[in-house]
Amino acid sequence: MSVVLRMKLFGTKKKPFYRICAMTKSKKRDGKALEELGHYDPKKGKDSIALDRERVEYWLKNGATPSPTVKDILKRLEI
Repeated sequence: MSVVLRMKLFGTKKKPFYRICAMTKSKKRDGKALEELGHYDPKKGKDSIALDRERVEYWLKNGATPSPTVKDILKRLEI
């Protein structure tokens, strides 16, 4: 069971809103997550990113791999 940190899509057409989650690799994009770690609203810019740093670090230490987009978000927040 490999765990991936990736985003689930919420919101409506032309108003996206994402939740950053820890999920198994085999789950669908909007499937059930192991844990929700934060959210991201691209319409509001950089200030709209909220993450639970302790839980993100926990998942990364235990072998979770971030998706490319989540990796960029983590770089922005310097995690």
